[in-house]
Amino acid sequence: MNILVNYSGDYLQLLTPELENKLQAIHLGIHTKSAEGADYLGWAEWPGSISPAFLQDIKETAERIRSTSDVLVVIGIGGSYLGSKAVIEALSTPFQNSNDLEVIFAGHLVSGEYLKQLMAYLDNKEVTLNIISKSGTTTEPAIAFRFLQQYMEKRYGNQAASRILVTTDEEKGALRTLAIEKGYRRYVIPGNIGGRYSVFTAVGLLPIAAAGHDIEKLINGAREAEKEFGVFDTNSNPAIQYAVIRNYLYDAGYPVEIMATFDEKLIYVQEWLKQLFGESEGKDGKGIFPTSVLYSTDLHSLGQYIQDGKRMLFESFLMVEKPAGDLTVFEAENDGDELNYLSGLTLHEFNLACHEATKTAHLAGGVPQISLTFEQLDEQHLGHLLYFYMMACAYSAYLLDINPFDQPGVEDYKSNIFKILNKPGYILL
Repeated sequence: MNILVNYSGDYLQLLTPELENKLQAIHLGIHTKSAEGADYLGWAEWPGSISPAFLQDIKETAERIRSTSDVLVVIGIGGSYLGSKAVIEALSTPFQNSNDLEVIFAGHLVSGEYLKQLMAYLDNKEVTLNIISKSGTTTEPAIAFRFLQQYMEKRYGNQAASRILVTTDEEKGALRTLAIEKGYRRYVIPGNIGGRYSVFTAVGLLPIAAAGHDIEKLINGAREAEKEFGVFDTNSNPAIQYAVIRNYLYDAGYPVEIMATFDEKLIYVQEWLKQLFGESEGKDGKGIFPTSVLYSTDLHSLGQYIQDGKRMLFESFLMVEKPAGDLTVFEAENDGDELNYLSGLTLHEFNLACHEATKTAHLAGGVPQISLTFEQLDEQHLGHLLYFYMMACAYSAYLLDINPFDQPGVEDYKSNIFKILNKPGYILL
C-alpha cells in the first residue's frame, strides 16, 4: 500500500547534508523514545503491539452494542472524537441505512439546543453511551455527560450502568473513579498516547467497530505503515518526504497549508488533520496553519482567493486512486446541456481532470502544490493513511524544533474559562 507524494518543485534539491543529518536524528529520537516529548511517543509502535485478544474484546463489546441499541452516543472533544468520526464518515455511505447502528457525537460543543434535541431524538430508540476523557473533567464533554448520564438513569434505571461505557485513564481521574463507583465497563486510554494520536486505541476502535467497520483491517493497515515508515530513507519514505516539503515551503514564506480533496467522505479526515497538525505544530510563534477545502465545491467560493489572493498558501491534495463506485456520462439525444462531449467519461475521471486543471491554474497563480495519492478508501488503506499522517506530523514538528505532543495554548484557554466561571481554585486577575 503505497502513498505517493508528488511535489511541484524538485524534492531532491531540498535534501542538503545538514537536513539529512537532522532527519536521521529525528528518526532515531522517535524510534528510541529519546526525542522531546518521548513520554507521548507510544503511538509510534502501538499498532504492532496490539494483541488479538484486545481486538476481540473490542469487537465483542461492539457487537453487544449493535445487538441491544439503535444509537451509540460518543461523548468527547478533540482527539476523543475526531479520529473515530473521521474513519466512520470515510467508510460509511452518505445515506443512513435504517438497519445500521447510528453513531452520534456529543460533548464536542456546548449547546443546550443540541442536547435537548438529541435527548428528544433518543426517546424512541435504544441507546448506549461511550464517554471518552482521560480526566473526566474536560468541561465540554463533562457537561454533556452530566445531562446524558441523568437521561440514561431516568430512562433505564438500574440497567443504565450496562449501557454506559467509559474510556479513560488507567490509574487516575474523576471519570475512572465514577466508573468504578457506578460499575461502568472501562476501556483504557494509554498514558503514553495523546488524544490526537489515539485513533488506534480504544478511543477510536470501539466507536468504529460499533459502526460496523473492520477494525482488524484498520489496524493491519496501520501495522504495515508502522513497518514501512520505520525505515529511514529520505528518497522513499513518504512521511519524511511530506514533512520535508511542508517545512521547505514554510521557510520559503508559505505558512498556510490548504488541504484539498475531491471526495466528500474525507471531510472529517481533513478535520482530524487540522487538529493533528494545528495542535502539534502551532507553538512558540511557529507552525504551518492547516485549513481545508472540498473540491470542486470550493473552487466556486474560496477558489478565487486561492488563485489570486495573498501569496501565503500552499496546497496539498489528497487523492483516492480507485473509487468504490462511479458513473459514466451518457450521450443524450438532445444535447441541450452541451455535455455530450463528455460521453464515455466517468465522474472519477472528471475529478482527475479537475485536479490537473486546478493544480495547473493555482501553480501559475503562485500556489506551490503537493499531491498525496492512496489506492482506495477502505479500512486497511485508511489505517495506513492515518498512521502516515501521524508520523509525518511528528517529523514536521521536530523539523521546527517543536515538541509535537503538548498543547500549552489549549491549557491557557481552559485556565481562563475556569477563572471567568469562578471554578474553585481559579482567580480572575
